[in-house]
Amino acid sequence: MGNKDKKIIGWREWVSLPELGIDQMKVKVDSGARTSALHAFRVEPFQRDGQDWVSFDVHPHQQDVETVVSCEMPIKDIRTVTDSGGHQSQRYVIETLVSIGTEQYPIELTLTGRDTMRFRMLLGRTAMNGRFLIDPEGAYLISQGKHQPES
Repeated sequence: MGNKDKKIIGWREWVSLPELGIDQMKVKVDSGARTSALHAFRVEPFQRDGQDWVSFDVHPHQQDVETVVSCEMPIKDIRTVTDSGGHQSQRYVIETLVSIGTEQYPIELTLTGRDTMRFRMLLGRTAMNGRFLIDPEGAYLISQGKHQPES
C-alpha cells in the first residue's frame, strides 16, 4: 500500500474496543512504541477450558477512576516490554478488535498499569503499520468523541 492510500491520523485519536465493551477511549498515537498498551488493573490469569485467560479491569476515561469496565480475554503471549524509562516488565498480551475512524481490525495490546499516565492507551506502530500516517500537529483527525475533546 502506498502512502497515498494511507489515512492521516493525529497524535491523539478516539478509538473503541468493541470486544472489551469499551465504546470510546482516547489514545495517544505513539510511533516510538512498537506494541500498543492498555491501562489495566486487577490483572489476574486463570484457566478456562484448558486455555490461559486473563481478567482485568480498565478505567477507560482520563481522570476518571469511578468508571470501570471488567474484561476477560484469552492470553495470546507474555512478553518482556521495555518502557520509555528503560524499565523492563513482563506483560500479558491479548488480541482484540480496535475501531478507529472507519477502520476496524485486530491488534495486540499489552496490559499494564498506566495510572500515572495521561492516556489510558497507547496505539503503537505495529497497530498502525500499512494503515496510517501520523500528523504530529493534528488531533482527532479521523475520529470524534461523544464529548468535546479536552487537551
